[in-house]
Amino acid sequence: MKYLNEIQRRRTFAIISHPDAGKTTLTEKFLLFGGAIQVAGAVKSNKIKKHATSDFMEIERQRGISVATSVMTFEYKGILINLLDTPGHKDFAEDTYRTLTAVDSVILVVDSVNGVEEQTRKLMEVCRMRNTPVIVFINKLDRDGKNRFDLLEEIEKELNISLHPMTWPINSGKDFKGVYNLYDKSLLLFSAHTKGDVDGLHIQDLTDPLVDDKLGERDAAQLREDIELIEGVYGVLNTEDYLKGLVAPVFFGSAINNFGVKELLDTFIRIAPPPQNRTTTIREVDVHEDKLSGFVFKIHANLDPRHRDRIAFLRICSGKFERNRFYYHVRLDKELRFSNPYTFMAREKSVVEDAYAGDVVGLFDTGNFKIGDTLTEGERFYFTGIPSFSPEIFKEVVNKDPMKTKQLEKGLLQLTDEGVAQLFTQYGGTKKIIGCVGELQFEVIQYRLLQEYGASVEFRTLPYYKACWITAKDAAKVEEFLRFRQANAALDKDGHPVYLAESEWYLNTEMRNHPDIEFHFSSEVHKG
Repeated sequence: MKYLNEIQRRRTFAIISHPDAGKTTLTEKFLLFGGAIQVAGAVKSNKIKKHATSDFMEIERQRGISVATSVMTFEYKGILINLLDTPGHKDFAEDTYRTLTAVDSVILVVDSVNGVEEQTRKLMEVCRMRNTPVIVFINKLDRDGKNRFDLLEEIEKELNISLHPMTWPINSGKDFKGVYNLYDKSLLLFSAHTKGDVDGLHIQDLTDPLVDDKLGERDAAQLREDIELIEGVYGVLNTEDYLKGLVAPVFFGSAINNFGVKELLDTFIRIAPPPQNRTTTIREVDVHEDKLSGFVFKIHANLDPRHRDRIAFLRICSGKFERNRFYYHVRLDKELRFSNPYTFMAREKSVVEDAYAGDVVGLFDTGNFKIGDTLTEGERFYFTGIPSFSPEIFKEVVNKDPMKTKQLEKGLLQLTDEGVAQLFTQYGGTKKIIGCVGELQFEVIQYRLLQEYGASVEFRTLPYYKACWITAKDAAKVEEFLRFRQANAALDKDGHPVYLAESEWYLNTEMRNHPDIEFHFSSEVHKG
């Protein structure tokens, strides 16, 4: 328990949403409140050269989307906050799913105009699987959107979670006048010029004539009616239910105008969980243990285009991480020392002397790490539940410049180490096949191979439907299967055999004809 104070003051969370719901803008406003940045960047406009602090790569800046998870650390009211910004784009869902294994809670951004969208549903399913506590921020109240009661009903039904409003909007769109904070009974008045740095008007209760004065009689009457209904239905928030992932507190606002964001952040640091215990292959790791343990949930190559560097992102689960100390790498069965561990302020990184449970540190990596790797002080275990999914789109890599074969091979290995795509090599051959969940990933890989490694490639679409990892008690059975199915057989990056099925029918036929072989649709990433 000797690190109790450090652990209690940490909050590690991710912001998730459908693309364009305003996630990156909200991230930026948090950083402004934490004093981590002084000026808000323009995220979507290509004409303006300032960009969101959390958007790393050139292609993200060009397209105005986040495709890599970035980590930002800042302090707010004495609480150390580790914020993991995730890609909203569906083609990068796998990166987001893995990031969700490294956080203790989540803020979900919902666009008040579009309501619940497909990607929001998928992300919430992952949170439900892990009972992750969720706070909902309903954004873009300054635009004409859905009725607020209809929106709550839609979110509850679509995402299968009970909601609990903490603030309540007064109108929306051009008539948006502000929000009422149910927790501290204050009225926040909106004007497009305030940029959110106003203090709320504290009122004893809603019968106060000041409410009529500020809102007008019609809107004041509507607010009183709404709040009476909400308090009657929802009562007081049960924090225990929130921590179990059963109830999600809801805030309304406009991130672009920095409105309603402070209320969200103040409640977050008050109720969000500090770092939690974690399950491993042999036991549960208590967050208060003295000995260090942590796992790699993300790898990012070429964070700095001027240097060929790779950073492995380590989530610390227990103990204290110290610079220049040796730690045990379980999979490689060897001790490693880190002389320059980093913490992040988006692209700015600073060397850190020590870090505690809940923190995310960046470790300079020369190829020692894979996603799912564990560092300990000697104990052998892996943290469970870090997924690697079967890709859905497969393309052969065609090298357009044979002089750059070496650079291409290095680039393919490093970029697929990041976990956004999987690399397969044709069984008994040299053909390289990349498998992804979405088309956009191929675009990013093609762009980065050229920009960062000088390798020019084309992709040729292959007619595969799914990749299945195959295992059997008798290794000879797998060898025989691969030999006879050579056109559909490959090895993954770690040398594990994979069957590339052309259709569901083919897959079912093979499964029926080979009862001794097991077909797996995801590989637990520490399988190597």
